[in-house]
Amino acid sequence: MSAAAVERNSVTVEPTHRDRLAVAAWALTTTIALAVLALIIAAPLTQSGNHAGFASAIYKAFSFVCHQIPERSFHIAGHQFAVCSRCTGLYAGFALAASIYPLARSLKRSDTPRRIWLVLAAVPLLIDFALGYFSIWENTQLSRFLTGALLSSVAVFYVMPGLIELSNMIAGRLAHKKNN
Repeated sequence: MSAAAVERNSVTVEPTHRDRLAVAAWALTTTIALAVLALIIAAPLTQSGNHAGFASAIYKAFSFVCHQIPERSFHIAGHQFAVCSRCTGLYAGFALAASIYPLARSLKRSDTPRRIWLVLAAVPLLIDFALGYFSIWENTQLSRFLTGALLSSVAVFYVMPGLIELSNMIAGRLAHKKNN
């Protein structure tokens, strides 16, 4: 029996190539999501730690995806995060949900939940944005963060199955080319 074999009810189950690819796709996605979140938080820390060049590069990179308005951003040590509070919520929610994804859903599944769940997860963000935009209600750092986190944490359940399936397709094509 190999070291990778798992004993279940006296039946030995070997992980398949597909299983290993699913774990690799999940691990890579989660690592990237956590690294991006770390960079968002590292920007103000490096700015306050006299590493202005590195901080500037982080802020510049994220400026392409976020408005970075100081009043709408969290701050550490007197310096703002690399993205606004809503974007921080989007990245944090995705990273957290990606991290715990295998606990909630098997990596062997490539189907996605019904689209209505993604739409319902977007509704609070849209309401929070619209009420603030039309000056009906002043949204807060917390409301922006939480609505972003909700949407992205639900989005993981649509993104991860696709990435796992994509990794299997690429591996299948590479194996086919290798055999020909």
